[in-house]
Amino acid sequence: MNLPVIHRVVTGHDAQGNAVITSNGPLPVVAEIKAIPGTVFHEVWATTGAPVRVDNGPDPTTGPLTLPPPALGTRFRFVDIPPDSEELFSRSAEQLRAGFSEIGDMAASTADRGAPHPLMHRTQSVDYGVVMEGEITLVVDQGEVQLRAGSVVVQRGTNHAWANRSGKPCRMLFVLVDGTYDPAIGQALAGRG
Repeated sequence: MNLPVIHRVVTGHDAQGNAVITSNGPLPVVAEIKAIPGTVFHEVWATTGAPVRVDNGPDPTTGPLTLPPPALGTRFRFVDIPPDSEELFSRSAEQLRAGFSEIGDMAASTADRGAPHPLMHRTQSVDYGVVMEGEITLVVDQGEVQLRAGSVVVQRGTNHAWANRSGKPCRMLFVLVDGTYDPAIGQALAGRG
């Protein structure tokens, strides 16, 4: 199953304040994660600071690929998630962390032999995830939920993974919002080691 190319339109303003189309076409950054073959990040946009500066600045997606959103910012992307494989489950925690280093956040990986899924990870952000095509299972430390096209997840800085047990690729849309843990949650997480 080939997933469609994502078409992006970006607007801006001309010198007279008129609304104009500044970009119309495919995404400039579409990157397959080498350590996790079939996993593809489609970078749509990112913002820094809040409130966000509304300007005609450069495309924020053309820098290094990073998992979390910028400080006080957002990250908007699609991710294609391939079916889980035996090879994925046979990898060491170090090999799995290499996949996270490709997306600029090796520290996000919480992979270990006792984890409920080899791609368990955590970012200090609130992430809105929408299943666009296919099926996926959200796995957390203490449970899991199967999701289908149209399902929405509000992921609040929890340890999680996306298990694709369907045998077909899944495409999800994510908007990540930078966050900071409530002090009680931060203290509980620090106590986990």
